Amino acid sequence: MRTIDAAQITAAVAKLAVDANYYLSDDIRTALESGREREESPLGQAILGQLVENACIARDEQMPICQDTGMAVIFMEIGQEVHITGGSLAEAVNAGVARGYTEGYLRKSVVAEPLFNRKNTGDNTPAVLHTSIVAGDKIKIVLAPKGFGSENMSTLKMFKPADGLPAIRQFLVDTVFNAGSNPCPPIVVGIGIGGTMEKAAIIAKQALLRPINQRNPQPEYAKLEQEFLELVNKTGVGPQGLGGRVTALAVNIEYYPTHIAGLPVAININCHATRHAEVEL
Repeated sequence: MRTIDAAQITAAVAKLAVDANYYLSDDIRTALESGREREESPLGQAILGQLVENACIARDEQMPICQDTGMAVIFMEIGQEVHITGGSLAEAVNAGVARGYTEGYLRKSVVAEPLFNRKNTGDNTPAVLHTSIVAGDKIKIVLAPKGFGSENMSTLKMFKPADGLPAIRQFLVDTVFNAGSNPCPPIVVGIGIGGTMEKAAIIAKQALLRPINQRNPQPEYAKLEQEFLELVNKTGVGPQGLGGRVTALAVNIEYYPTHIAGLPVAININCHATRHAEVEL
């Protein structure tokens, strides 16, 4: 049994909140650069160049890539041989989010109650926390700030198995086209297929955590990711919704077993600043 103090978790989450918002990952920056080279629209080329420059300024000047520093979505894999001391896990995570968003001068965007008074919590808590128990004596933490320009464009549909791929293709194209400029394209699209309603949504968000230069290890799904990317880029939405060939940088698909009568499909869209950071304790 290995002991990890809750204070370690708080410190790790605080750093991840800042790192995720300041530093664009290499796979996204490289995709933006290569997208600029293949984009045929002069305006689209200029926009992609500005996005690369923006990421460099954020990194060099130690400031957020985007003013919407998102709601903190955290995935934790907790080894079953780990014992957490010094406080509760949820409290440690939220203390880390509060510290990171306050000390990192990140915008606080969370309201305590969603429908009536919508009062800001003032420190971007609580986080959306997903935990899973795995083998081992370590804790892996992934923090993904989710801006709502893109989150608001996400969709879920409960298909019948007989609907099959043609219906999913059309669902994807319609979702991206109707989103237009709202999610700040070029986007990264996470698709979750299978499970139940909530499982499809969760694995769609997890799909956004996979580096976009890594395809699904299952060949049929890897092929489908490439096909879907081509479909999305044929919509003509283009960089920032102003037309062009580079509407999306990648489409990542994750799947899960489902019921014989079901085919849940969730599409979680992320903006050009697909941000996340991770650490293992």
